[in-house]
Amino acid sequence: MPLSGGSLFPRGGLACAPACARREEAGRRRRRAGSRMSSPCHTSAVLVVFMALAVVGAEQSKERSCDVIGDESSESQMERALLKKLEPLSPMRFNVTVEKGKTENYIYHFRVCREVNSTLHDFGGLVQTDRQNGKTTVIGRINETQVFNGSDWIMLIYKGGDSYGRHCSGEKRRAVIMISCKRGVTASSFSIISEEREKEQECFYLFEMDSSVACPAEDSHLSVGSILLITFASLIAVYIIGGFLYQRLVVGAKGMEQFPHFAFWQDLGNLVADGCDFVCRSKPRNAPAAYRGVGDDQLGEESEERDDHLLPM
Repeated sequence: MPLSGGSLFPRGGLACAPACARREEAGRRRRRAGSRMSSPCHTSAVLVVFMALAVVGAEQSKERSCDVIGDESSESQMERALLKKLEPLSPMRFNVTVEKGKTENYIYHFRVCREVNSTLHDFGGLVQTDRQNGKTTVIGRINETQVFNGSDWIMLIYKGGDSYGRHCSGEKRRAVIMISCKRGVTASSFSIISEEREKEQECFYLFEMDSSVACPAEDSHLSVGSILLITFASLIAVYIIGGFLYQRLVVGAKGMEQFPHFAFWQDLGNLVADGCDFVCRSKPRNAPAAYRGVGDDQLGEESEERDDHLLPM
């Protein structure tokens, strides 16, 4: 390639250099602009992902509660009220061990309107664990709940448990928990009463426990006499305090005179005392006195001259 003037650059090289520099500068600007635009988009996408994960985690961590059998619209107000009444027992866990010989050795785990193991998502509210081989059997599920009550008890039933094998025509197990009233005790004495599995149908496990939530509300009504007594005492207090303040601040009384209507109550007290003396006197009023006074007529006349020797001469 011929060179001009002994220069080391080809012809037109100097003229091309500024244009190339401008193109490179423009490319760098576009790349910086693209990076600035992609950064907010990337941050927004990360936030959306984290929010979605948080929502999913919250839904999974939220424990399920009892669902009464049937449509939600068919649930009665009584059932809703009873389930709400049982809510104080929900955080608690109850266990009972049953050992019958060498063949049966079980632990029963029970929760009130909560899953025994929420990580399994099997709705198991009452679960049986075989201590020999570790096998678990769901006796009743909280998504098939029945509840009713009497005067001092609540009956909680979990249906939809695992199916029987050879017993009860292979129907699903169910747990019946009898909660009896015991005041002053939140929950205690959880135990299994029996397992009815010799029938063809309607087999069940029967449990019982004591709790104050099953107790009826105590009546706190005051009797008529109590109301009258409280009213009378209140009126007396108002009379005494108000009269005392009036006598002291308005009338300017001092001492016992500050008591309202002091003269009236003093006379009334004297009359009452006279009445008690008249009614309760033990001897007749006309009885002669045990002593007689000495009258002036019995003293006789004194000599006027008996003290004359004491006078000065």
